[in-house]
Amino acid sequence: MTTDPSAPWLIVGLGNPGPGYAMNRHNVGFMVADLLADRIGGSFKRAAKAQAQVLEGRIGPMGPGSRRVVLAKPTSYMNLSGGPVTALRDFYKVPTANIVAVHDELDIDYGMLRLKLGGGDNGHNGLKSMTKAMGPDYHRARFGIGRPPGRMQVADFVLKDFSGTERKELDYLVDRTADSVECLVTEGLERAQSAYNS
Repeated sequence: MTTDPSAPWLIVGLGNPGPGYAMNRHNVGFMVADLLADRIGGSFKRAAKAQAQVLEGRIGPMGPGSRRVVLAKPTSYMNLSGGPVTALRDFYKVPTANIVAVHDELDIDYGMLRLKLGGGDNGHNGLKSMTKAMGPDYHRARFGIGRPPGRMQVADFVLKDFSGTERKELDYLVDRTADSVECLVTEGLERAQSAYNS
């Protein structure tokens, strides 16, 4: 973990660009990033140095408790996320330990949330690309989507929209995930895990 409170954080919502993917399970990272942008009070703009939409701002209470953040949504498609994230890390001089990837997670039941630092990619193409580009030592906010029903292929499941039943809770769960990322950035991983890991 970086101990430099002046170092910026890079919060990356993982997803696929374009309206056809907007409500897919695989795009929940974009949903959380959009909510954080609303809270900061800004809008995403095309990054000059990377294939991504970015927004710079601050998270946390006014004064020394607030943290400088760059919100990002790669526009490269999920399986190429590593290139844009690495370019943004280098441009904004973000320590790798100050990167948070917000993503869907098959191995966690729908509605569950897990925050962690480092680890494997569990077959997630966005994480696989990020880890290949810069190693595994970044934070993850893992939004549980559960496993596909019956014999449905994983690729089909993650690229389908959330079901009507799931959508009843989706706004609340996206809100809670955004809260957890803010807590992670301002108060540290242990505090965020004890408050939000379900």
